[in-house]
Amino acid sequence: MMTKITLFWFRRDLRLDDNAGLYRALCAEHPVLPVFIFDRHILDKLEDRRDARVTFLHDTITALKAQLQALGSDLIVRYGRPEDVWPQLLHEYDVAAVYTNKDYEPYAHERDARVKALLADAGATLEAFKDHVIFEEKEVLSKTGGVYTVFSPYARTWKAKLAERMDTTPAADGTPVPISYYLKPYPNADYFGKLHQVDAVSELPTLADMGFERSEIAIPDTQVSQGLIKQYDATRNFPALAGTSRLGIHFRFGTISIREKARKAQALNETFLNELIWRDFYAQILANFPHVASRSFRPEYDNIPWRNDEAQYRAWCEGRTGYPIVDAGMRELNATGHMHNRVRMITASFLTKHLLIDWRMGEAYFAAKLLDFDLASNNGGWQWAAGSGTDAAPYFRVFNPTSQMEKFDADLVYVRRWVPEYGTARYPAPIVDHKLARERCLETYKQALAR
Repeated sequence: MMTKITLFWFRRDLRLDDNAGLYRALCAEHPVLPVFIFDRHILDKLEDRRDARVTFLHDTITALKAQLQALGSDLIVRYGRPEDVWPQLLHEYDVAAVYTNKDYEPYAHERDARVKALLADAGATLEAFKDHVIFEEKEVLSKTGGVYTVFSPYARTWKAKLAERMDTTPAADGTPVPISYYLKPYPNADYFGKLHQVDAVSELPTLADMGFERSEIAIPDTQVSQGLIKQYDATRNFPALAGTSRLGIHFRFGTISIREKARKAQALNETFLNELIWRDFYAQILANFPHVASRSFRPEYDNIPWRNDEAQYRAWCEGRTGYPIVDAGMRELNATGHMHNRVRMITASFLTKHLLIDWRMGEAYFAAKLLDFDLASNNGGWQWAAGSGTDAAPYFRVFNPTSQMEKFDADLVYVRRWVPEYGTARYPAPIVDHKLARERCLETYKQALAR
């Protein structure tokens, strides 16, 4: 007779420590066996068979599996579509419940609804918990109970709520234990004895099994110095400096805890804490206004007649626009999967306003290239640049890429790192004139928004 167990489904939470859903699974009645699914619904859409994110994900799962094996358990890893994998798992194990952490993206909602129905048919439940954010979609509301769509008042309420928050974490026997500090980590180490013990470990699908090859793009480390965080407000806007944390990919896949980093940011630098609050802000926007995934947050901006010039779009993608700060950013992205945040704003503004190319085309390119791609934050940033989103820059604010370069890369250190031919005959002339492009943008937006 099979032992009745709980399966813990890892998704965007690839760590054992300070993992909300895993902790709650370990506090529940049955032994816990972890599971991870390489989801073909996601992987099959990736055109780059050397996608660095897949390599990182595979390496992370390999390490996580080894950690669990050292504890006498295992990580069951499957490659397929969740609706196909779960019936197999339910056949192989006597499953009482599946515990997991919430994912707020539209596809995740659809996937989880399908899996929940499959589990219910088998007499099991799906229990999902908050882990990816500090506050989720309807936890930070205005005094009238409305959802914030402007960042500054959201951030003030977020911080006030954090200061006064009382949360309850269930003890092993299910008794709620109040904790006064909301960012307190979940003490998983005390409960690892509840992991389901296995006699033989399962195999792990290889990258080749899934049709991928190993990428050589380097992944930033999870360790960030306190000095960098303390100086973050002074250095974060200068792309030539190592002034940002580059932790985005680790937040994306949950290889670090948002609670841990928020605790440190709260003690060291409010500007860095604000960057973490932006994650929550955009996540709750996507959750509460799911139409933003494909349409403008402000419907009137869907009236803009984008030019979508294919040649100019390719020039932007390849870093051949004739504007050095734009080209440096795009070449950095193409080579490393990273782009400095200030430069992301400049390149996005240039595409949408100088070239009048649909923000969705830029969003899709960043989604394909960024190591730290996160739908909510990527979407929010692009709609901010285009003027169509929440808390957006007014449409008449058009970044001048030359003055931005002079302000944030005055010595051209960043530009020359990525555009070594700048200043020579090999460097292309600008594909648009800034003054004329700005005037065209303002007139186009003005007419579209007047409809």
